[in-house]
Amino acid sequence: MLASTSDFDVLIVGAGISGIGMAAHMEMMCPGRSYAIVERRENLGGTWDLFRYPGIRSDSDMHTLGFVFEPWKHEKSIADAPSILEYLNRIVDERDIRQHIRYQHKVVSADWHSGEARWHVTMEKADGSTATMTASFLYLGSGYYDYDQPYDPGFEFADFDGQVIHPQFWPEDLDYTDKKVVVIGSGATAVTIVPSMADKAAKVTMLQRTPTWMFSRPAKDGIANFLRKILPEEVAYKITRWKNIKMQDFGFKQARTKPQKVAEGLHKRIRKSMGSDYDLTPFTPPYNPWEQRLCLVPDDDLFEAMKSGKADVVTGRIKRFVKGGIELENGDVIEADIIVTATGLKLALNGKIAISQDGQPIDFSERFYYKGCMFSNVPNLAVVFGYLNASWTLRADLNSEFVCRVLNEMEKRGSDVAVPHLPDDHTLEEDDLFDFSSGYIQRGKHIMPKSATEYPWRLNQEYVYDRKIMREGPVDDGLLAFRKAGANAIEPEEQLEAAE
Repeated sequence: MLASTSDFDVLIVGAGISGIGMAAHMEMMCPGRSYAIVERRENLGGTWDLFRYPGIRSDSDMHTLGFVFEPWKHEKSIADAPSILEYLNRIVDERDIRQHIRYQHKVVSADWHSGEARWHVTMEKADGSTATMTASFLYLGSGYYDYDQPYDPGFEFADFDGQVIHPQFWPEDLDYTDKKVVVIGSGATAVTIVPSMADKAAKVTMLQRTPTWMFSRPAKDGIANFLRKILPEEVAYKITRWKNIKMQDFGFKQARTKPQKVAEGLHKRIRKSMGSDYDLTPFTPPYNPWEQRLCLVPDDDLFEAMKSGKADVVTGRIKRFVKGGIELENGDVIEADIIVTATGLKLALNGKIAISQDGQPIDFSERFYYKGCMFSNVPNLAVVFGYLNASWTLRADLNSEFVCRVLNEMEKRGSDVAVPHLPDDHTLEEDDLFDFSSGYIQRGKHIMPKSATEYPWRLNQEYVYDRKIMREGPVDDGLLAFRKAGANAIEPEEQLEAAE
């Protein structure tokens, strides 16, 4: 790689889980490479620093949302944001990563210069000035949603005389003591906020247009905590992580093959908390489990809040917002002093960065994923888009490790460029991986890259299979082409012919 002419070998965008994971893997696998992390915000942590709403927590267990290389040591496996931030901060300090982070650098564009075999990356700084960095490889750990704009369903609040809040922009000084709160939505954010606000609020109502499948489980993993007492930390973590990976995989496949059985199991858990005669209508969606992500209810907190009378769930469609509340289409009015619009996120690709190749914009909706990590005919670029059916970090770990293997292969070959080559006359059959009915997925499908029915040209959704291929399969698979700066040849065999 042209380290002498680039500011960095690798530029990592985002100091959240994905970016920190890539940096840690580089420290372990590519210690001779230079890198920097650029982060648009003032702090690291990504999602876990941005969201400040009451109760903010993981909706995956931390033995899989945690990194493969760093054991999760807390007693609770369903962790709150402060615990996750402590985990991330400890990693960047212990692994000497913090010195590589540049805060308040928002990447706005990146252009690949073929003749130089490097990216020219333009950033906006906090003072309004711009800065440019060059890097041989670009790694995008910028997440999957729009940090600037949440999803707007088009609500009109002109007649409502209370306070309206979106969870993405939670005010630090909000006092909801003895207030009537309505949380619009039934996803993970709403299910977290409702029980967390119920202790101080007079009443919290979760207003849902459509029910969501709820999965109740303890916040503490009893097996994990037992193993930590009798085994070395790393061994206990490895066993627990693999156990949870297999359980997630089994649960997802059961939902796809035996949806009725899984639905009955989920309902059984709810009735165990709410009573055998509880009407399950508010928790019976018109779709099968895992056609959208299940909503986690740790320690039955939502159901306990409902039983206490401090929270309830209402299913209905909004007619209009009125003074003092919300009028539904059936004529009912729900009183509210505060309305929380937990209506979902807005999908964003590659951090909304304008990415181009020799000045020509790249339309990623016309490119195929390569191993869920790179893109067809886009050189020296990798990205993280986590699993829909498992923890985000499982993919982040795999992609970081794979990119480090690619970097090492490039060094061994003396190559400057690594590009997944897909000929124009390919016969790949497209696959709809995003058959989830979740609103944010459906709204954003038009911007997503393509996936083929066959590996490796797809964003695969089976971690165990991906893990084997990404870790053990050859980097030089005949599809990932390597070449030097300025070389026109793409096919490996063309390079050989040119050298003869």
